[in-house]
Amino acid sequence: MDTLNYLMDGFAVALTPYNLMFALFGAFVGTLIGCLPGLGPANGVAILIPLAFTLGLPPATAMILLTSVYAGAMYGGRISSILLNVPGDEPAMMTCLDGYPMAQQGRAADALAFSAIASFMGSLIGCIGLILLAPVLARFALTFGPAEYFALFVLAFATLGGITGKNPMKTVVAATLGLMISTVGIDISTGTQRYTFGVLELYEGIDFILAIVGLFAISEMLLFIEARLGSGHKMIRVGKLTLTFREVLKTVPTQLRGGVLGFIAGVLPGAGASLGSFISYTLEKQVVGKDGHFGKGDVRGVVAPEAGNNGASSGALVPMLTLGVPGSGTTAVLLAMLISLNITPGPLMFTQHADVVWGVIAALLVGNVLLLALNIPLVGVFVRLLSVPPMYLMPIVTMVAFVGIYSISHSAFDLYFMVAFGVAGYLLRKLDIPLVPIILGMLLGPEMEKNLGHALVLSDGDWTVLWSTPLAIGLWVVAGLGLVLPVVVGPLLRRRMKRAADPSPTAP
Repeated sequence: MDTLNYLMDGFAVALTPYNLMFALFGAFVGTLIGCLPGLGPANGVAILIPLAFTLGLPPATAMILLTSVYAGAMYGGRISSILLNVPGDEPAMMTCLDGYPMAQQGRAADALAFSAIASFMGSLIGCIGLILLAPVLARFALTFGPAEYFALFVLAFATLGGITGKNPMKTVVAATLGLMISTVGIDISTGTQRYTFGVLELYEGIDFILAIVGLFAISEMLLFIEARLGSGHKMIRVGKLTLTFREVLKTVPTQLRGGVLGFIAGVLPGAGASLGSFISYTLEKQVVGKDGHFGKGDVRGVVAPEAGNNGASSGALVPMLTLGVPGSGTTAVLLAMLISLNITPGPLMFTQHADVVWGVIAALLVGNVLLLALNIPLVGVFVRLLSVPPMYLMPIVTMVAFVGIYSISHSAFDLYFMVAFGVAGYLLRKLDIPLVPIILGMLLGPEMEKNLGHALVLSDGDWTVLWSTPLAIGLWVVAGLGLVLPVVVGPLLRRRMKRAADPSPTAP
């Protein structure tokens, strides 16, 4: 009953005209960003962070804007997958398998409509799971002490690569870089300067907002420049919408299965939307069996992964809001936004900042309805964006990043630092070193250090305090499994994903 009351309060926050306007704007912009191949939700949220600061938005409004961008980008990723056979982001890869053949058969409009409906259902299931699970997990997290929190942060890093990660060692290198960067500044315990080299601007540490915008937005621009800013994609005819209500009803079991599996994958540390999309598609293929024609334009091959990856996007918010540990790359960026707004994510957030938490959850529900209403009638607008040359789009993205960062601090030093992070991000991406672990290291490093110090002070320097309770031992065991599973199970699962994603004979 308390949850229902809190949710009603959240709707009171989300449905104010001011917040509703930013939810609509975020959903629209997020869909535009999602349909551009290569950008994805993490880049979309990173690009919009400076805008939130520039406009001076209240915390609840800023988070509603960014979560709407997140949801919109997850929707938008399917457009280029279906029309171009080019995934907008990694989770949309499985949508190509049947979406593109449907487009070649003249059913592009139907594929886009089915994916929009499945995305809505997956997100709705994920939101319901978030509403039911998050308060329970938050109450459980109140029993954590400093030793348990330290073990939890170790678990977050141990599962960061996930079983679908490409190279666990590169993930470890990236996380180590992030932890190293987090130590720059004045030690809060001793007041000692660390790695500041006498530079006054480094005394307070490195602002992770600069790092996020540089690593994601600026490095993306450099990659576009390297690709010589192509001329854009050829215009594609979407055709007329021919699906019937009966066809939609037939896919309801697929939507439910995909949404539930996706939500579970999103909640699990290190799994995320890619795994949710893959297992939803694989399970549906097994359930349907010989009655299906997957890989040749089966509508259930579009519905299952779309419901899975959108369910996972909501599930990834559960550990971020309740434990302060992001469940995906995009939620790591959202976590950085919360911290920069002086809001500490975790169990106390549900009481100290209930308007933000429940406003965001309610805005997700409202945003999904807005996205469904936007995506079917306005799909032609989003398709036309694919034909716009990147040489016109990327300068706009870069300008938003520079103006936004400068408006936060009015410091040219911050702009130089952002560019430096952009160049570093470009080089790291060329080396296939992931960027999200760097951000996570910068975000969790200070809290990890503080909890370790607190635990050792309470135990008078006895290191065994870190595994002295059953809960701490359980977290250490799961962390150990998180390190072992990518090495044992990861290669097998990646081979299966690659085999499933091989271009069909109908692909060009």
